[in-house]
Amino acid sequence: MSRFTLKQFCFLFCCPPCPSSVAAKIAFLPPDPSYQFQAVSGSKHSIILKENAHWMYSEADLRKLEGFFVRTKRGNKIACVFVRYGGKPRFTLLFSHGNAVDLGQCSNYYVWLCSQLKCDIMSYDYSGYGISGGTPYERNLYSDIEAVWCVLRNRYNVNPAKVILYGYSIGTVPTIHLAAKNRVAGVVIHSGLMSGLRMAFPDMNTTLCCDPFPSVDRVRNIDSPTLIIHGTDDDIIDFSHGLGLHSNCPTAVAPLWVDGGGHNDLENRPVFLDRLKVFLNVDVSVD
Repeated sequence: MSRFTLKQFCFLFCCPPCPSSVAAKIAFLPPDPSYQFQAVSGSKHSIILKENAHWMYSEADLRKLEGFFVRTKRGNKIACVFVRYGGKPRFTLLFSHGNAVDLGQCSNYYVWLCSQLKCDIMSYDYSGYGISGGTPYERNLYSDIEAVWCVLRNRYNVNPAKVILYGYSIGTVPTIHLAAKNRVAGVVIHSGLMSGLRMAFPDMNTTLCCDPFPSVDRVRNIDSPTLIIHGTDDDIIDFSHGLGLHSNCPTAVAPLWVDGGGHNDLENRPVFLDRLKVFLNVDVSVD
């Protein structure tokens, strides 16, 4: 995500003047698919990574990733991956990734995070990303995560009280959407945005009806413990967005403001993993 000039902003709304098209132009940058699925048995698939996935782990670690497809209410067939911790996981993270990567490129991070937090991870590619069908649109974003939520609960029998909703960058949008409707163990908002128009106009303090991704309003309806993480030097989504989300979230716990942190480097700071562990061990209560 980036800031826009007034000329670029007018182009977004005039060609054509529809919020879903505006959102697509601002937010979605799907890369070339970095993986394939290979059927194993029934609905289960193994994941085959391409060179642009830059896999760093072993074949044994790759086998921890279980692939499958799910059909959304809007008719799109989207790809999902379930990463198993191996031991007895305390939580399952439902992870919504950023705007310029797909499941294959995120696989290294999922395996690392899974082992560090001792949690299972469920993730998915948005419509139009990776090998998911459909087109990236705001409305599809919400139906995508709702479909994965149903699978997590019904196929994998995961209790909502053991689920952490985790969104990074554009992934905070569906995460907040789902968290505003469902009580879960906890929510992580990593480098999130308040709304689409506030990306272009940082001084805007009112949400217009045509404003895509109005997370700053929806975050008020979250009733689960919520950790907000943001870098103070984020040049993609300004630090003010983290501050705004935190001030409007009634269940926000102590945030993690990473001094000098950018948009794509927070996980490299020791304080990042330390704060996540405290969130899971202290801030989140298990029913």
